[in-house]
Amino acid sequence: MVHTTPRRFEETAIIIRQEEIADDIYSMWLRTDQIAAHAKAGQFVSVYCNKGSRLLPRPISICEIDRRDGAVRLVYRVAGKGTDEFSGMHTGMQLKVTGPLGNGFPLKEKPAFLIGGGIGIPPLLELAKRLDCEKQIVLGYRDELFLLDEFRAQGTVFIATEDGSAGTEGNVLDAIRENGLSAEIIYACGPAPMLRALKAYAAQKQIECWISMEERMACGIGACLACVCRSANKDAHTNVRNKRICKEGPVFRAEEVEF
Repeated sequence: MVHTTPRRFEETAIIIRQEEIADDIYSMWLRTDQIAAHAKAGQFVSVYCNKGSRLLPRPISICEIDRRDGAVRLVYRVAGKGTDEFSGMHTGMQLKVTGPLGNGFPLKEKPAFLIGGGIGIPPLLELAKRLDCEKQIVLGYRDELFLLDEFRAQGTVFIATEDGSAGTEGNVLDAIRENGLSAEIIYACGPAPMLRALKAYAAQKQIECWISMEERMACGIGACLACVCRSANKDAHTNVRNKRICKEGPVFRAEEVEF
């Protein structure tokens, strides 16, 4: 995949609205004129805390883009002090945001699986809206369900839960097999074990597969090398088998990376 350097902006974003949509999972709409105008499905933003003691930004994937109103939607899980600070904010408050960052999903017109797991589900919503093809959306949840209505408005949705409380008992591949689903391309975002299994499944079925990787980040722009993953081939410049998830990713062709 040829990676380009996306244009990025620093903006003081204004919170339009925020709500808790599941236990410790929040949906926040931000007014960000430049970021919304240039963002693509699969990219992310870096959000800075207002408390000066927290210097590093928090990377959060873009869930939806509203170009007409100059806004982006972030859906995030409270995982530490930074995201806990964000969850306590309300309409009219401001946040410093940098983006859009990273490389997004390629849009291809062939029958597609959109496969998300846990907090890897939100980045697929904008992709579902942008794809002009047959879409089968497979979502894996550990506990509470969220964003279901939004995804059902974009395609046929299949659910997998670990305890079998909704949909298929098991994981996303169990849901695919139980329902006899097939596609010609996979777009996926979620935890590493899920992506590893999907990479193997895609290779077995000879299906094109694009994955968005989740990783802790520091700078978010490729300078600090804190979010590298192992790549199949050596980098031409550094001569090592590493790729920066924030810069070359977070979306990769599955064959590009190793788990």
